[in-house]
Amino acid sequence: MATWCLLGGLLKRIKYGKISNDVFSAINRLQTSEHKLFLRKLNISSFYINSARTLYTSNAYLGHKSPKGKISKKDPLKTNKSIKLGKAYIHEQMTIAEVSRALNKPIDHVYEVLMLIPDTESYDHDNSVLPRDILVSVVKKSGMIPEFISNKVEKEEESGDFVKQAPPDPSVLVKRPPVVTIMGHVDHGKTTLLDKLRNSNIVDQEFGGITQHIGAFKVIMPSGESICFLDTPGHAAFSAMRERGAHLTDIVVLVVAADDGVMQQTLESIHYAQDAGVPIIVAINKIDKNNADVARTKQMLLEHEIQLEEFGGDVQVVPISALKGTNLMELQEAILTQAELMNLKGDPVGLVEGRVVEARIDEKRGRLVTAVIQRGTLKRGDYLIAGTAWGKVRAMFDEFGDPVQAAPPSTPVEILGFREIPSAGDELLQVKTESELKSVIAWRQEQEKKRKQIEDYTVIAEKREEHLKDYRTALQARREKGIHKERRKGPRPKEIVTDIDDVHYSMVLKGDVDGSVEAILDTLDTYHSKKCHLDIIHYGVGAVTESDVEMAAIFNGDLFAFNVMVPVKVAELAKSKKVVIKKHNIIYRLFDDLISSINKKLPKIEEQVVTGEAKVLQVFQVTLPNKTKANIAGCRCTNGVISKKLGIKVLRNDEIVYIGKMVSLKHFKEEVDSIKKEQECGIGIDDPKFAFEPQDVITTYEIKLVDQEVDWQPGF
Repeated sequence: MATWCLLGGLLKRIKYGKISNDVFSAINRLQTSEHKLFLRKLNISSFYINSARTLYTSNAYLGHKSPKGKISKKDPLKTNKSIKLGKAYIHEQMTIAEVSRALNKPIDHVYEVLMLIPDTESYDHDNSVLPRDILVSVVKKSGMIPEFISNKVEKEEESGDFVKQAPPDPSVLVKRPPVVTIMGHVDHGKTTLLDKLRNSNIVDQEFGGITQHIGAFKVIMPSGESICFLDTPGHAAFSAMRERGAHLTDIVVLVVAADDGVMQQTLESIHYAQDAGVPIIVAINKIDKNNADVARTKQMLLEHEIQLEEFGGDVQVVPISALKGTNLMELQEAILTQAELMNLKGDPVGLVEGRVVEARIDEKRGRLVTAVIQRGTLKRGDYLIAGTAWGKVRAMFDEFGDPVQAAPPSTPVEILGFREIPSAGDELLQVKTESELKSVIAWRQEQEKKRKQIEDYTVIAEKREEHLKDYRTALQARREKGIHKERRKGPRPKEIVTDIDDVHYSMVLKGDVDGSVEAILDTLDTYHSKKCHLDIIHYGVGAVTESDVEMAAIFNGDLFAFNVMVPVKVAELAKSKKVVIKKHNIIYRLFDDLISSINKKLPKIEEQVVTGEAKVLQVFQVTLPNKTKANIAGCRCTNGVISKKLGIKVLRNDEIVYIGKMVSLKHFKEEVDSIKKEQECGIGIDDPKFAFEPQDVITTYEIKLVDQEVDWQPGF
C-alpha cells in the first residue's frame, strides 16, 4: 500500500507539471510492464518498492528541488542495478510439480501463472507435462530467467531397480514340466476334474463347491512325467485371478460343460489365454448328462474363433466326464503332446525367478507365499523380492504341507520367510546379498510413494476442477442476473458443515488369502449407491485380531471374516465392544449379508398406500349452510374401501388433478365413515371450487413407513 502511495504521489506531481515527461514515461512503463503486472498479482511488492526508492533518489526527483532545476534524462529502470532476475534451471518434459520445485515456489503459484497464459486449461493436475514454450513463459512470468539443463535425474532413478539376469545359456537348459491352468465358467467341473487328476478331495474342501482362490500343485502321471496345475476360480468376482493364472501358465485347459456350452467366464478365459499367447486345450465336460450336447458345444466354440483340430484348426478337444473319470487319460496325453510340441525347457542353475500365485497368513507358521518357480532352483537361505516385500527362505512346503528341500523350474511351492505379504501376481526374484536386497526395496518403496503421490495429485486435481466448474457455473449465473458480487446470506460459516443425515455403513474385511481379499475389494469398487455411503475402513489377510475389532468399534462398523477363524479372545472382545463379526466361506453369501446389513441401516421412508378407489358417475351441486355452493361427486366404490379420514387424490386421464381431504362422505342421505366395494356414495372435498367430471377416479390413501433397499447388486 505504501508503494502505491509513493507511485500515486509521483503521478500527481506529473499531472501538475512538477516532474519532466521522461520520468512519467519511465513510471508508465513500470506500471504496464509484463513483470510488474504478474508480480502485482502475486503480491510481490519488493520490485515496486525498489523502483519507487530509485525514483525518489534519482536526479529527476531531486532536480525539481534544486535551485537550478536540473533534471537528468536517465531512465531509472535501466540504471536500477538492484533488480536482478534469478535463474531457474529447467529441463524438457517437466511436470507442474517439478516446475514448482525448480522455481522454489508453491504449486499454486504455477497454476496462477498458467491462468495468464492462453490455451493452458488442459494442464489441470500436478503431473501434467508442460511443453517447452509454456514452460519458458511460466518461468519468465515468475520473474526469473529460464536455463535448460539435461534431465539426469531420471537416468539415475532408472538404475535403482533390480537388474534381471541375462537369458540362460542354451547348453544349461533342461526339460521341465508344463504349467497348466484349468479355466472355465463357474460350476462347469474344473475342481472335480482336478480332484480326479490328483485323486484327492478338493471339492469337499471348497465351500459350496466353488474354488475361492488359486490352488497350485504338481500331479505325477502314470508315465512318470509331472504336470504343474493351477486351478482358477470361475466365479465372476475372481476375474483378476483368472487373468493372473493365464499369464502364469504354458497351457490352458478350457473346461466347457456340454449341457451349458460357452458361458460368460468361458469367453473371458478364452480372451485371457489369447492375450497371453497361451495355447488352449478344450475339455468338454459332463458328457454323461442326459442333456449333454457335444456337437452344439463345439459349434459354439467355433463361433468364438476356437479352431478345433477336427475342423482344420490346431486346438485339441477332448470330451470327458470328470465325475466318472471318462477320457481323463486322453486329456493327460493331449497335455503332454502339446508340451512336447512346445519343447518346454528351463534353467535350473541361474538366479531364481518366479511368480507369486497366492499369499496368506497361517496362524501357526506365519506368512506363507505360494509361488511357481520359472527359473533357477529355490533353496533355503535364498533372499527373495516380490514387489516391495522381501524375505529369506526359512522353509518350503508342497501342496500337502510336506517340507521341500529344493524347487526347480515349474515347481509350485509354499515359501515361509517373507517379512511382508506380497501381492498375488508379483514377480519373484532372487537377490544375491542382503545389502543389494535392501537397496532395491528402498528404491521400489520410493517409486511406490511417488506413484501414490501422483494418484493423490490426480484426485486433488479432479476435486479442484470440480470446484472450479461449480464456481464458474455460479459466477455465470450471477452475471446473467446482473449481479457482480453476491451478498452473503446469513453469518459466515466457521467450519465445513456436513450433512448429518447422510447414512454410512462401515466395514472391516479380513480374508484367508490375498487373492480372495482382492476379489472382494474389486466387487466393492462397483458400489455406487447414493442411499448409503460404504466405508471400508480396513482390510487385510489373516485371522481376525483384536486391533480389527477395535477399529470396527471406533467407526461403529461390522467385521466380515472370509474363510478365516476368529480366536476366542477376539470374539469375546467383539461381544464386549458390540461389534458384529460376520463369518462367511462363500463369496456370494458374504455379499448377500452385506446388502442385508446396508438395508437395515437405511431409514424408513414414507409411502402412499392406496386403500380404496371410486369412479365418478355424475356431478351435482349442493348449497352449504353458509349459502355457498359446492360440487359433490356421485361415485361407486370399485376397489377396496373408501375411508373418510384418509387423504384423497382425483385422477383425470391418469393425471393427478387434485390432492386434498374429504369433508363429506354420504351413503344415500346418511353420513358414514367408510364405503365398501360396489356401494354408491357422495363425496365432498375441502375445495368447493374444484369441479369434478364424470369418469374421474377418486382414490383414498394412507401414509406408511416402509423399508428401503439399496440400489446396488454385486452381479451374483
